Amino acid sequence: MTLASWFWAATAGLLVICASTAASAQAISASLALPDDPSVSLGQNPSPAQTPDKAAESTKDQRQKAQEQLREQERQRVMGVMATFNTTLNRDAVPLDPEQKFQLFFKSTTDPWPFLLTSVVAGIGQADDTYPEWGQGTEGYAKRYGAAYSDYFIGNFFGNAVLPSLIHEDPRYFQKGTGSFASRFWWAAASTVWCKRDKGGWGPNYANVAGNMIGAAISDIYYPASDHTVGDTVMNGLTVSAEGTVGAEIIEFWPDIARHYKRRHAEKLARHEAQMDSQSTSDSAPQPAPVARPDNPRP
Repeated sequence: MTLASWFWAATAGLLVICASTAASAQAISASLALPDDPSVSLGQNPSPAQTPDKAAESTKDQRQKAQEQLREQERQRVMGVMATFNTTLNRDAVPLDPEQKFQLFFKSTTDPWPFLLTSVVAGIGQADDTYPEWGQGTEGYAKRYGAAYSDYFIGNFFGNAVLPSLIHEDPRYFQKGTGSFASRFWWAAASTVWCKRDKGGWGPNYANVAGNMIGAAISDIYYPASDHTVGDTVMNGLTVSAEGTVGAEIIEFWPDIARHYKRRHAEKLARHEAQMDSQSTSDSAPQPAPVARPDNPRP
């Protein structure tokens, strides 16, 4: 099986997962404790009306807090390389305003990581000779590289900046971080079709899915004419969504993997130090004096 065939088979499996997740959104929400839209409990006293000055001050404070949290996110990486700026472990993270969503998009798309990832994707396409019309050599690689990065840029532009700003969705992935493996796995998988709202509730991730589809439709401009069918366009959009699911799974479980290897390394280092201490103690211990023997023993 070629690399491309393997990838499409894996993608098809992931799409089945995403489709079943979308079809049973309410069941997933209940089993994973996905938060619903908050409602005011009976008997709760409404908060007093704020004056315009106090409301403006509150908005300013909230934006400043969101900016501080955003700066922390923009330092996050997996293995010190893979940028995870669109991720937060804080379930109560302050929602981003449109300007901050565009800031996050720009930071994510201009980081060295997507350029490195694009070079790998283009190299795989070159080795598999995808879109033979583009040929081989430097020119063929440049076309594949430009197309792959354009896919990434356009999808993020609409899915993480434009649409989230228009329909008030949070473009970030909220890590679960705790619970069973199964609950965390499905939480990460559901993030493709389920997201947090700017007002605090949760619901379908229209921005992500629609953004991927828009990106796939625009890509018809620069991909060969043989890839311009409606079916191919839809499949390209779903493929990007599936890739997002894989990325969410890596982000969700990477801290556990890192902790595991750090613990193993610490245990190995402790055993080595204990062995060295034992050897040092053995070497420094006083040796017993030899027993004297007579020169002329009696018969």
